[in-house]
Amino acid sequence: MKKISLLTLFIFSAFFATAQENHKWTLQECINYALEHNISIKQSELDIELSELAKKDAIGNFLPNVNASASNSWNTGLTQNVTTGILQTQTTRNFSAGVTASLNLFDGLRNFKQLQRAKMSQMASQYALEKMQDDITLFVADSYLQVLFNKQNLEILKLQNELTEEQLERTKQLVEAGSLPKGDLLEIEATFADERQRIIVAKNNIRISLISLAQTLLIKDYENFDIVERDYTIFGNEILVTRVDEVVQKAKEERAEIKIAEINKEIAKKNVELARGAYYPSLGAFFNYNTRESGMGRIVDIQPDTENPTREIGFVEETGNVVVTPNTVTTMGNPLPFFEQLQRNDGISYGVQLSIPIFNGLATRNQVRRNEVNVKRAEYELEQAKLDLEANVYQAYVDADGAFEAYEAALVAANAQEQSFDYATQRFDVGLSNAFEFSQAKLRYENSQSEVLRTKYDYIFKLKVLELYFGVPVTDLKF
Repeated sequence: MKKISLLTLFIFSAFFATAQENHKWTLQECINYALEHNISIKQSELDIELSELAKKDAIGNFLPNVNASASNSWNTGLTQNVTTGILQTQTTRNFSAGVTASLNLFDGLRNFKQLQRAKMSQMASQYALEKMQDDITLFVADSYLQVLFNKQNLEILKLQNELTEEQLERTKQLVEAGSLPKGDLLEIEATFADERQRIIVAKNNIRISLISLAQTLLIKDYENFDIVERDYTIFGNEILVTRVDEVVQKAKEERAEIKIAEINKEIAKKNVELARGAYYPSLGAFFNYNTRESGMGRIVDIQPDTENPTREIGFVEETGNVVVTPNTVTTMGNPLPFFEQLQRNDGISYGVQLSIPIFNGLATRNQVRRNEVNVKRAEYELEQAKLDLEANVYQAYVDADGAFEAYEAALVAANAQEQSFDYATQRFDVGLSNAFEFSQAKLRYENSQSEVLRTKYDYIFKLKVLELYFGVPVTDLKF
């Protein structure tokens, strides 16, 4: 039974490993994986966590501060006897403990403004994460489409090479029959060798682009990483019908970079309010409970000294009379129990404390002025962000529109080159053109097909950029 279980486990493990090796990634899987594992996105998520902690700190400022303390110390040498008040050489042990609570009642509303600022910072971190997700999505999509272009370009080269191989066999027969000169055969062989070399380069390009995509996704298994080979069609270009100024306005309402600049402006204004709060008085309340205990003996009885009833303590200068005081005999006992001493020696204090700022070397005034300058800076940054976004949207709109026109032109050119190549093939087959003319026609046809692929994926990518500017969420982008 144990052998059967081990065999089953081995078969399952082998199957799972094979499935992992044979798995091909779709574009959506790549985007989802990148959004989950990308280091920059993880760092942005950490910024959100830190902003949440800053918000909790601001909430904590409304709560009282409570601190407890305790100490137990030994003193050796000349110290005051806590029971008699007399200085004497001794070794004493003393214990003290206390609890202090304080509450900020008013501080120029800075606690409220600090909480508002923390909420704004949290929103700014969220907007930064959204922008990072947009950037990573476009980067992954561009890398993915580059792999697709290289793969499909390789297929075109292979198909053309197969045609060249067929043409090479026919040319050999015609040369052997004396219908074509040997120079035509050499030209076809050179074309065939050149195509084989281009196929090798195309394969290397696929491998390099796959490694680049895998590195973007933080996938280490380069050897087994591959993508689904599917053809992405052109669709959803309705956005190009929209007026560009409408796209700009939509981008200003939806794009994260504008929201970040706007929230940074509000944070700068809130910093001014926080700094101005230092002009106002602050009022706080406090409460303290303390107690103590000592290991020193206690006085249990005091009796007059019958042997030496008085002792001289001084004299009166005017009369010269001696001043005496009665002597007593003190009887010392053991200290009271620990908890009984704590109960007897405890005490409390409470009250309010008002602090009025009068002069602090212009520090508050300078801080307010410094934050006002930062508000101006934030306003300029918001204005610049809007200008940059407007320029980027116009550029993206022109790029997408131009890419679509280039794609349509490439289709027309490819159709014309295909007909030209068919005509050149027919002329070559009947001996009306030489191999060089045939090779040139074939090369132009191959280039036109590659150009169709290039302009197609270039248009798809630029259209997605424009859609993001128009406010389409990353999760709703269709490829």
